[in-house]
Amino acid sequence: MEKKMKNKTSVATQEGDRCPDNSAFKQQRLPAWKPQLTIASVLSSFFLTGAFCLAVGVCLVLSANSVREIQIDYSDKCSDCSKLRENSSNWNKECHCSINFTLKEDILGDVFMYYGLQNFYQNHRRYMMSRSDAQLLGRNVNRSYCAPFSTYRNGTPMAPCGAIANSMFNDTIDLFYNGNSSVIQVPLLKTGNSWWTDKNVKFRNPKSHNLSSAFAGTAHPPYWQKPVYLLDEEDERNNGYVNDDFIVWMRVSAFATFRNLYRRLRRTRHFADGLPAGNYTFRISYNFPVTRFKGRKHVILSTVVWSGGSNPFLGIAYVVSGAAATLTGFVITGIHLKLRKKKTYFQKQ
Repeated sequence: MEKKMKNKTSVATQEGDRCPDNSAFKQQRLPAWKPQLTIASVLSSFFLTGAFCLAVGVCLVLSANSVREIQIDYSDKCSDCSKLRENSSNWNKECHCSINFTLKEDILGDVFMYYGLQNFYQNHRRYMMSRSDAQLLGRNVNRSYCAPFSTYRNGTPMAPCGAIANSMFNDTIDLFYNGNSSVIQVPLLKTGNSWWTDKNVKFRNPKSHNLSSAFAGTAHPPYWQKPVYLLDEEDERNNGYVNDDFIVWMRVSAFATFRNLYRRLRRTRHFADGLPAGNYTFRISYNFPVTRFKGRKHVILSTVVWSGGSNPFLGIAYVVSGAAATLTGFVITGIHLKLRKKKTYFQKQ
């Protein structure tokens, strides 16, 4: 008996040691607030949520519809250049085409130029992995992730390496305004088109007294026409891995149809207020082939508003959510009135 009592005492002592402290937090005695759901509070929350989402959605849709945008598909209009580019042996031959269009009304404010690609799948896993983020930070590291675009057969490393860099969009697009007596080239800005974090954190050039020596011993990717340190011959600061066009391209898209920012209007002289109405011409140096994968190419001129570009998806999502919340509120109201009538009927019985 004594042994059994001792065993019970030891077990109770061990269980007591495992018990939480007698505190409000560990014993779950903290003060708490539990909402009392009544029909008035439930219905008011649904109707207020619906009204808020509907108001925000309508504002977003109207804002997106106010964006001025012009989109021109130049895949077929530059068909001769497209056929030339399908033969890889013609890589060193230049090909230009011109596209005329008319602005019936002024486009006021900041104007942005985009290039658009259709049926180009940047979201393929092997394509997305074919890059070296360490190399883009200016480090000399292993480029195994870049295969098969890492080194040439003679052992010369590619800079930059990888399939994403190798397939960089390289059409050159210039815009001209056809005035009454002269043709004026529209001033466009090449820099300032990338995110600050990309330009200053994710992309850096190798440290050296000049870029050409920093990339000594490397070669440009096979589909490039010039080395990475000569991407912008007019602005030395916009070369190497910090080139804006290169940075924008390296941010891959999740969808097969996408657009990337290419240029911004420099608002000076004739274009201080935006693009005036009149006749314009796109002069395109055609280099990027799209026929083999049945793709299309576009050039887009667009403005922006406080909510962004011309994509109405967010506004439509808010409108649908608001309509669903409001409809749910009416359904709950109908159910409540029906049940209340039944309750009143049985009470009278």
